[in-house]
Amino acid sequence: MRRLVAETSLEPRHLVLPMFIADGLTEPRAITSMPGVVQHTRESLRRAAVAAVDAGVGGLMLFGVPRDDDKDATGSVGIADDGVLNVALRDLAAELGDATVLMADTCLDEFTDHGHCGVLDDEGRVDNDATNARYVELAVAQANSGAHVIGPSGMMDGQVTAIRDGLDAAGHQDVAVLAYAAKFASGFYGPFREAVASSLEGDRRTYQQDPGNAREALHEIELDIAEGADMVMVKPAMAYLDVVRAAADISPVPVAAYQVSGEYAMISAAAANGWIDMRTVALETLTGIRRAGADIVLTYWAADVAGWLA
Repeated sequence: MRRLVAETSLEPRHLVLPMFIADGLTEPRAITSMPGVVQHTRESLRRAAVAAVDAGVGGLMLFGVPRDDDKDATGSVGIADDGVLNVALRDLAAELGDATVLMADTCLDEFTDHGHCGVLDDEGRVDNDATNARYVELAVAQANSGAHVIGPSGMMDGQVTAIRDGLDAAGHQDVAVLAYAAKFASGFYGPFREAVASSLEGDRRTYQQDPGNAREALHEIELDIAEGADMVMVKPAMAYLDVVRAAADISPVPVAAYQVSGEYAMISAAAANGWIDMRTVALETLTGIRRAGADIVLTYWAADVAGWLA
């Protein structure tokens, strides 16, 4: 009876699993602030990806972690054919084909020696237009490597138009763009910085959204849709469910929400202390994100949830 009358469903197909691939590892490396999540080797990534897809998850989102000495001011290793992320995309494209939706994080922060999401000018500020030009190169390299979906997460003005035009010009008209349209300057990203071995000093408040500004976030979403985004993202999810709901109300394209590293970590930590039941709370929070209007949810529990729901 409960199943019959349930208003909101949570199914494996709704979930995307973020995964980290690190260059130079011989064994997976645990991310201490995210229990159960690792930086993968090429082989362990392949095995974990196959297991997640077999469990029924809707997609995979890949993040690359290069060696420190491969980072530079413009993030060139992210564009290189032998860069860690592009190699991993080719590995999974060959292994999985069209059995899942293969997504790539299209940003420079993992690849730059300064840790910012874009190219810096002479005064140390992020240069919006120069950054967009690099995003186009990143997007084309990722599409060439097998990504079905490009995920620009840097919050540059005009990034969706630039990437869409660049992909089309390179013959990738069928590669979709998932725009991180409302990405807030959040304290919940802390564990992710460990996960990608970020070189960032300072913050990203000049180009990420103010946590208090919901109307501005919706304006950014509308702009990305007008520029041709195939999907839009709200990030983080749990502290911004009002924005997820408002986005779902206005968006003609699917809305994604990202249950980010800090959200995952705080639930995991409370569960480790015996204060809450992790499985119950993970499912409850993910159902809440879906109830708020998210069509797609990125979560580090994606493969676990697929198993729990089987």
